[in-house]
Amino acid sequence: MLTDRKIQTLKPKEARYEIADENDHGRGTLILRVSPSGKKAFVLRYSIDRNVHRLTLGEYGTRPDQLTLAAARTKANEIGERIDAGLDPIAQERERQVAYAKEPTVSVLALEYIEKWAKLRKRSWAEDQRILEKDILPHWGTRKAESITRKEVVALLDRIAARGAPIAANRTLAVLRKMYNFAISRSIVDQSPCLGVQSPSKEHQKDRVLNDDEIVVFWKGLETAAMSLTSKLALRFMLVTGQRLGEVCRLTQEQMDGDWWIIPAEIAKNGRAHRVPLSPLAISIIDEAQSMGIEHYLFPSSRVTEEGKDRVMSPTALSHALRKNLSGMKITSFTPHDLRRTAATHIGMLGHNRLVISKILNHVEGGVTAIYDRHTYDSEKRAALEDWSLKIEKLVANI
Repeated sequence: MLTDRKIQTLKPKEARYEIADENDHGRGTLILRVSPSGKKAFVLRYSIDRNVHRLTLGEYGTRPDQLTLAAARTKANEIGERIDAGLDPIAQERERQVAYAKEPTVSVLALEYIEKWAKLRKRSWAEDQRILEKDILPHWGTRKAESITRKEVVALLDRIAARGAPIAANRTLAVLRKMYNFAISRSIVDQSPCLGVQSPSKEHQKDRVLNDDEIVVFWKGLETAAMSLTSKLALRFMLVTGQRLGEVCRLTQEQMDGDWWIIPAEIAKNGRAHRVPLSPLAISIIDEAQSMGIEHYLFPSSRVTEEGKDRVMSPTALSHALRKNLSGMKITSFTPHDLRRTAATHIGMLGHNRLVISKILNHVEGGVTAIYDRHTYDSEKRAALEDWSLKIEKLVANI
């Protein structure tokens, strides 16, 4: 009779050999096969219609993908019950393998998620794709989507957090959760490995606002920062106008209408077209960008398309460029989005009310009043942004 102790002491020989489990633990005979390489695997020998068949059950061991002796005996017994019911386990295994081969891999699922869900519903779909390509597909791309376990998700998130990127771990979990929910909705998988997984890191409400001195340091620091001129202009333009990072990166010549920037609905985060009055300071930044001989985007990426045309600057790339230069500026860490919050806060400090600030930021208002109030607030927005620009100009006048 096989025992764990006996199995562990078995040594490989020049030729493969087998030892039968003498104890009756099910139909057929459970056999341990020892290969010259030292690999030990369980095999079930059984008969159907007087024909002898051999079915490999799995490798001996304690890993999740291996079988202990007790597990092999249990599996042999289950197969025996199927044989008694008139089923051929080898034929069933072939059918299972064919069906498994047809199941989508994580790479296939990721592509379907991006094309059939994210691109249709998220303006930030490219960020989802970046996260998938950076932290998910290199590890699981060839794995079957159904095979990923909750334990593996937790381990992946822990690795991301351990490299000093706890917020990136949170974002990775969010993308994984959305992708698997999409897969469940289309019957690609039956359950999500993200179920019950908590975000690795706690995120605090962001309240970073640059004070007057920091605004000067930031503005001056951009002069010598190690980033492209278009990146410098884009960051300044974001501070001056208070608009979103993604909208600034997608600013084109066609969106300009005199001293107005018309953000199309398909670009605006909330899906509503937005009119942004341009102060003289904002226009001077645009003039400098246009003097660089741009084709389409005012703040294009430093990389061009295969056809040699300009391409949209990645918001992630702009954030990265700022982060790399903050230590050289000797200023406490902040993000491009904090420039938007800084603009809104300082406009309020200049005496402009929250409704006007909300209009500048293109926030969606709730309540009955918002439904009936169709005033554009264009003149109020212009007055507020011009006051804010004048303040910036005064602060940096001595640079």
